[in-house]
Amino acid sequence: MGLFGFGKKSDKNTPVLSADEVRRRLLALNRETAPYQIIDGASQNVDLIAEWKIVDAKWYELFARANLTKVFRIYLKFDGTKHQVRGKDEEFTVEWRAGVPSLSIAASKFQGQMTSVEFGTAYAFTEELKPGLVYNYRFSTSEIKKPIQEAVAACGWDYKGVAFGKL
Repeated sequence: MGLFGFGKKSDKNTPVLSADEVRRRLLALNRETAPYQIIDGASQNVDLIAEWKIVDAKWYELFARANLTKVFRIYLKFDGTKHQVRGKDEEFTVEWRAGVPSLSIAASKFQGQMTSVEFGTAYAFTEELKPGLVYNYRFSTSEIKKPIQEAVAACGWDYKGVAFGKL
């Protein structure tokens, strides 16, 4: 693992798989219960994009209740000659309008490598008119990064976090 978890080297004994297989395994990380999604990145000139499901109808209510104000995204690019997946993190500000997310990339945008955790708990009167837990959440960038890094390493490739320069 690299400094602050921004990289991960594969085991030297792990067979090196094709770029197509790396892509397939990364896309296989998508699941209904995950708060993130991995999508095709061709529109952004990258191979894949991993991001919070902030605009997914199943998830945005939870993100809104948690008053999550940041959207985290990782742009992934494959380097087949070095057997390396390079990742650049990006964070955007989110505005909530009537409970619906509106992404804003104006004044607040970060690119590079980051680690962050947002968490909270709220207690209030529940439907039974008794005090109780209303929500409890924890969103950590490692929830997205760790499965990606492990999948990449399992394919015999290295994950390299890029802070400066081109992906």
